[in-house]
Amino acid sequence: MDFERGFKSWAERTSLSFRRDLGLQPHSPLHPARLAEYLDVRLCTPKQIPGLKQKVLDQLLKHDPSGWSAVSVCQGERSLLIYNPTHSKGRQASDIMHELAHVILDHKPATMIMSHDGSMAMRSYNQKQEDEANWLAWCLLLPREALVRCKRGGDSVEEIAEEYGVSETLVRFRLRITGVESQLRASKRFSSR
Repeated sequence: MDFERGFKSWAERTSLSFRRDLGLQPHSPLHPARLAEYLDVRLCTPKQIPGLKQKVLDQLLKHDPSGWSAVSVCQGERSLLIYNPTHSKGRQASDIMHELAHVILDHKPATMIMSHDGSMAMRSYNQKQEDEANWLAWCLLLPREALVRCKRGGDSVEEIAEEYGVSETLVRFRLRITGVESQLRASKRFSSR
C-alpha cells in the first residue's frame, strides 16, 4: 500500500473526528451502523431489496456467498450499502466500514460494463481507492489511540476483537502496522531500567 504523504495520519484524525461528532470517546468502539446513519447511508442485505428475484438471492447467499462482500449504490443524494449477511460479524463490520470509507473519501464509483445480451459484466477497479478505503475503514474500526489504551490495560487480542466487533486478524494487523506493540515493548524496557 502506497499512500500520499499524510494520508495515514489524516485517517487516524478522521476516525477520532467522527467519534467526537457522535459524542463518543476517542477510544470508544464505532459501530458501522451508527456511522452509516450519521452519513445518511442506508444499510441492507440482499433479502431487503424489493423485487430481487429468488434466483439472484440464491446465487448471492447460497451458491456463492464467498464471492462478494458489500457494495454501495447511489440513489440520488442517498447511498444504499448492501452487505453480505453470511459473513462473520467481524467481516461484516470491516466490509461495511470499507464501503463507508469510499463514501467519506468521495471516491468515484466503479463502472459496470454489460454485454449486449446481459450475460457478462465487467467492472472498473482502482487499487489506490481500494487501499485508501481499507486503511480508513481499519482506522475507523480500531484507531491507534484505542489500541494503545487496550494494550496498556492488558486486553488480549480476543478481548479487543470482541469489544470492537472486529476479527482477531484485524486486531493483530492493526497492532503491528500502527507500531503499538513495538511502542509498548520499548516503553516497558525503558521503564524497567
